[in-house]
Amino acid sequence: MKLIVDSGSTKTDWIAIDDNGDKLFETQTLGLNPQVLTEHVLEERIINNYDLYQVRKKVSEIYFYGAGCGTEPPKELLLKVFNPIFINAKINIKEDTYAAVYSCCKAGEKAIVSIVGTGSNCSFFDGKKVHQKVTSLGYILMDDASGNYFGRQLLRDFYFNKMPLELSTKFKDEFNLQPENIKEFLYKKPNPNTYLAKFAKFLVENKDLKYSKNLITKGFELFVENQIYQFKNPNEFPLHFVGSISFYLQEDLEKVLKSKGLKMGKVIKKPIEGLVSHHQSIA
Repeated sequence: MKLIVDSGSTKTDWIAIDDNGDKLFETQTLGLNPQVLTEHVLEERIINNYDLYQVRKKVSEIYFYGAGCGTEPPKELLLKVFNPIFINAKINIKEDTYAAVYSCCKAGEKAIVSIVGTGSNCSFFDGKKVHQKVTSLGYILMDDASGNYFGRQLLRDFYFNKMPLELSTKFKDEFNLQPENIKEFLYKKPNPNTYLAKFAKFLVENKDLKYSKNLITKGFELFVENQIYQFKNPNEFPLHFVGSISFYLQEDLEKVLKSKGLKMGKVIKKPIEGLVSHHQSIA
């Protein structure tokens, strides 16, 4: 049995396939980002899933694609967690960029592939290999146009009184915006990036307002300037996007791309199905 895993900061999708590539089951856990979670929390999120715990000794291979897995220390942390649970499995860990590429790109296709969900990043796929020029420093310094970026901007605008009154009232009614509560989630609880990203749903629900349009446009323009423009001649390649923010705000994203002479390619909410197809094709 093989487990194909796509892990973001918010959710992790798991699909089990047999040696013939046929699906056995699928399940979901909370996100498993090793950059922001402790060993104990990572372990707990896995073993508390009934489906995974039941088959843990039957798994022979795990193909894990995850946010926060771009350097060796986070990969080592995940291996430290996985090995005692899946005792008979060979474990392959790659960053989530590969999941996006495998789900979007045809064999040999050259494209710029971006993830814009809870977090954000951008890579160039030359048809064989993935290339990144910017190493992510995490949600505090990077992640333009991501869910946590927009959540952070909403909170700042609310507290700096830059949000329109009617929208500000609606925002206050929908969330607990007490300073103590916000600081508790940001500085004491795990997954502060996921906490911030939860506010982005509010932006999506109110995306047609002028305030929202301006905020969304600014975020996507920053993403283009800081991420897509890192690669030469980006207008010569399709721009594929994976993630909830790019999916739900794709009309606004496309307008920004068009204004800069860039071509939108595929926009996929979740890469897991494309990932499974990729592994089925090489099973």
